Amino acid sequence: MAILSITSTSVAVNPLKQSQPVGATLAFLGLQGIMPMLHGSPGCSAFTKVVLTKHLGKAIPLSSTAMTEVSTILGGEDKIENAIAKLVQLSQPQMIGICTTGLTETRGDDMGRLLKDMRQRYAELSQVPIYLVSTPDFKGTLQDGFAAAVESIVKEIPQTCNKQSCLTKQITILASSAFTPGDVQEIKEIVSAFGLRAIVVPDLSGLLNSRLNDPHSFITSAGTTLPQLRAISKSSFTVALGESMRGAARILSQKFCTPYEVFDNLSGLEAVDRFIQALAEISGKAVPEKYRYQRLQLQDVMLDARFYFGGKRVSLALEPDLLSSTVSFLQSMGVQIHAAVTTIRSPLLEHLSITSVTIGDLEDFEQLAVGSNLLISNSHAAAISKRLQIPLYRQGIPIYDCLGHNQSIKVGYRGTTQLLFDIGNLLLEQS
Repeated sequence: MAILSITSTSVAVNPLKQSQPVGATLAFLGLQGIMPMLHGSPGCSAFTKVVLTKHLGKAIPLSSTAMTEVSTILGGEDKIENAIAKLVQLSQPQMIGICTTGLTETRGDDMGRLLKDMRQRYAELSQVPIYLVSTPDFKGTLQDGFAAAVESIVKEIPQTCNKQSCLTKQITILASSAFTPGDVQEIKEIVSAFGLRAIVVPDLSGLLNSRLNDPHSFITSAGTTLPQLRAISKSSFTVALGESMRGAARILSQKFCTPYEVFDNLSGLEAVDRFIQALAEISGKAVPEKYRYQRLQLQDVMLDARFYFGGKRVSLALEPDLLSSTVSFLQSMGVQIHAAVTTIRSPLLEHLSITSVTIGDLEDFEQLAVGSNLLISNSHAAAISKRLQIPLYRQGIPIYDCLGHNQSIKVGYRGTTQLLFDIGNLLLEQS
């Protein structure tokens, strides 16, 4: 069991974590026909847009209520009303996702009451779901904002519990911020191979081809559709990928009596075996032959790579969900976790079989990582990698200094095999 170590610094000198609005906006981008909106100043939305645009490598739709000093002091209800009304008129979104910011959270705007009053005054809003999520950027992190947005989405799904209307071949998949668009696409293909229809929330796999669908759209052109969201009430099972998705899975269980299971990790032989076995039990079908073959290939690669992984010291700085899954994978290959830094407390951290986990920033990471054979973190750690002369494997958000990261696959047997190659090659260079 890990011992949580809290750094004594009162300020983040080199921040590791991203703000909640960044995570919530990313989650909303996984819904088709939505316009994310930040209730705050133009600077708040600009910061979020810069981070996600650099990470995704493309422009994203994002609106703002554009609060000013005067509207912040005197009240910004008219700003919200005007922004939503103009948005509906010009962009005609099928859904709207509203994220609060530190500015408006501190002021204490009653957004729930305001949206209720607006629906009564504007008939055109009656058919447009509005997902409101509280994401103050002075607390929490990207993973928290992402999870809060998913919970807000599933709370708005209509219909009551009715087990008789369940579709036995339909399941809901809640994918956390730890998974790339390529990961989500691979997960969908694995589920489909068992004859199951998966509704993924949010479906970030659409980000891979959104530019091809409509490069000039003012709203998202791919992702989970509104009819799919409404059909979730009929799913026979919920698969939550990442501990941060447990809350959303519980909401679906309470609303629609849908059983669920949480999978903390989909990388590594044992973790993938558990996922594949669960799909076989849900579908009532045998494991497809291609996955049996991929499993044999993975075993062969693990045998070949064990000489390069065994005993190596690796330091990581990642969000809790991604940190947990990566640590478990590395330990299954005989790697020694030299240092682990994360952004916030999580139940997952207490169950990691490492000496300690530090909740801190990249400055802490640089000090703790001395003597490592490999670093794993986002692109902000590239300078640390150069200073310490230790190779960096890029994981997390943002990644902006290499190609193909959004299409990379680290889940399933095939993804785990590629992960072994990518990390193994970096370790091989140090041998």
